[in-house]
Amino acid sequence: MNDLAVKQLEIDMKLQREMSNLAVLQDSLQKSQQLTGNMVGILTTFENRLKKLEETIVPVYHETENLQQRHQNIEKTIAELDHVIGFYHVAKEVENIIRESPSSDLHEYLLCLEKLQKAVDYFTDQHPGSSELSAVTMLFDQGRQTLETEFRDLLLRNSKPTPSAQLIDILAQYEESPEEESPHIEHLEKSIVHDLAEISKWLAANSSSADFANVYATVRCNTLIKALQGLREHQKALAGGGGGTATLGPGLSPALSSKFRHSGHSRDIPTSGKRASVKRTLLMARKASQALMKYSQQTLESVSGHKRQSSATPEIKEEATDVDIETYISIITALLKLMQSENQLMQLIIPDKHQRKTFDILIQPALESIVTEGEQLAASVRRAIAHHDYPSVLQLFPVVRHLRSIKPEYDVSLEGCQAPTRSKLASLITTLDATGAKALEEFIERIRNDPDKASNMPKDGTVHELTSNTLNFLEQLMEYTDAAGAMLLIHDPAGHTLAQDPKKKATKVAEYTTKVLSALGLNLSNKAETYSDVTLRAVFMLNNYNYLLKTMKRNGLLSLVHSYNKEVETYYNEQILEQKKLYSQSFSRILHYIMEVHKPISQHYVQSPDLAQAKLKDKDKQNIKDKFAGFNKEMEELRKIQKSYAIPDSELRENLKQDNKDFILPKYEMFWKKYVNTNFTKNPEKYMKYTKDEVETMLDGFFDYSS
Repeated sequence: MNDLAVKQLEIDMKLQREMSNLAVLQDSLQKSQQLTGNMVGILTTFENRLKKLEETIVPVYHETENLQQRHQNIEKTIAELDHVIGFYHVAKEVENIIRESPSSDLHEYLLCLEKLQKAVDYFTDQHPGSSELSAVTMLFDQGRQTLETEFRDLLLRNSKPTPSAQLIDILAQYEESPEEESPHIEHLEKSIVHDLAEISKWLAANSSSADFANVYATVRCNTLIKALQGLREHQKALAGGGGGTATLGPGLSPALSSKFRHSGHSRDIPTSGKRASVKRTLLMARKASQALMKYSQQTLESVSGHKRQSSATPEIKEEATDVDIETYISIITALLKLMQSENQLMQLIIPDKHQRKTFDILIQPALESIVTEGEQLAASVRRAIAHHDYPSVLQLFPVVRHLRSIKPEYDVSLEGCQAPTRSKLASLITTLDATGAKALEEFIERIRNDPDKASNMPKDGTVHELTSNTLNFLEQLMEYTDAAGAMLLIHDPAGHTLAQDPKKKATKVAEYTTKVLSALGLNLSNKAETYSDVTLRAVFMLNNYNYLLKTMKRNGLLSLVHSYNKEVETYYNEQILEQKKLYSQSFSRILHYIMEVHKPISQHYVQSPDLAQAKLKDKDKQNIKDKFAGFNKEMEELRKIQKSYAIPDSELRENLKQDNKDFILPKYEMFWKKYVNTNFTKNPEKYMKYTKDEVETMLDGFFDYSS
């Protein structure tokens, strides 16, 4: 019972607390609603005030913005008016400057021209027929012409030919080190280059024509030609004042010339890089020039002491002086270095779009002169060949060699030029190749068909002039194996593709040399037939074969020929032996008297030891007298004939004399001993005129006209 009352009391107390809390919540809710109402009222009032403010401020803002825009428009209009008004005054502002030379202040002059250009553009668009347009256009054109004149005058005043001494130094360095970059040639001062570049840049941008580029090409072209001409005249002066020994290279420094003169045989000169050095080429040019005179004036004085003046000498001299080979080769190199230098200068001055055409015009006359001179050389050689002056072809080889070696550098310099310009050098090489190949082929025919006139034959059987001249030519040809081999291969359709192979070129020259020697041998055999004396015929062939073999061994021709035909030396040795045998037959007329029944005297002597005590019949005595008399007569006659024969080679001459002694003296000694004590005559001195020693002395007198 009590528990129930207690629980009832607790419930009542909780109810009262909850009711109290409810009353508090209701009171709080009422206050919150009151506060919310107040806040809504405040916000509504603020919104109304903002709306009134916007209605007041926005029109003011728009009005202000309009005013600002109007102000900006006014300012722009004023600025544009000022700008336009400036166009109307620009002519007066710049007139004095434009009418003066731009040399005083080029930068200001260009600024004035820019102002005029803008004025011309404005009046052209806005007032095409206005007087203002005429005024600014006339002034602008005048300024442009003045600027073009200034460009030309600057070039003319400052373009000086490169001094010959500087070119010579460049050539010398190029000859020593072809792969190294050449020294820079300062054609114009840097300030002049800068002014010219500024003018050309402006003219290229503001002129429809390229007259300024053409002017540049013309002026620099003339300067280039004058530089080459100065080098040519300088070399002529050096050649004329040095007696032919002051310089070996064309216009080289004394130190370099000394190297040339003491460099020994040209084949000993080392080469570096992918091509032969220019030094070697120049030395070959000098040797070619000397070979022309050597060939034209070649006589057999050095071979036999008998002078024979060539009838072709005057013609050769005349043709050989048409083109100075050394100078021509140097001019080719100098033009390349000047072209490279001019290209560098042009790139600093002329805008890109005009460069290749300008360069083409600039180099055209100089390049054409090189080609023309080369064609003159080819024509000169062709004329000489028509007169059978084949050594003149030697002039071509150093030129072709140099052109081939330097052509890659020319090709690089000529990149971008017109096709005819790029092909000039290749066309010249083709012309020279064709001329050289034709001359070489005709030389073989000339050797094979050289006239066999008895009046032209050496009376003493010495080496024929054709032989010595042919070997001189082949020796010179050997110096140009690469150039001559390429010529022959290009001329041969079957070998055209092999013209760049050094081994094939050497083999081709060896084949050609073999053909020349074969033609020479055939011609010499035909010439020998013109001798009525068979012994002189053998002496003639012996001299020529011996001279051929020894000369070819000495100058290296034999080694070259052996690369094509290894039997050549054997052939000549066999021919020399055969001719010696034919020569020895000349003694048969003597042996006829000192031999008995075609048996050696020694055998008969052994069989008749008592011949001295034997009593001879008159018939036997007469027979012995006839033998001695016949021997004496024939020996004297043979000595008279053969002392007029010539064996120019001392070694061959002494060997042949010794062979004669070995062949005759033992037999004569046996013959002499057999009859020396025989009583076959009362006057033995009449018949036994010559002792063995005296016969030996007579044999020593063979081939000696003074004996």
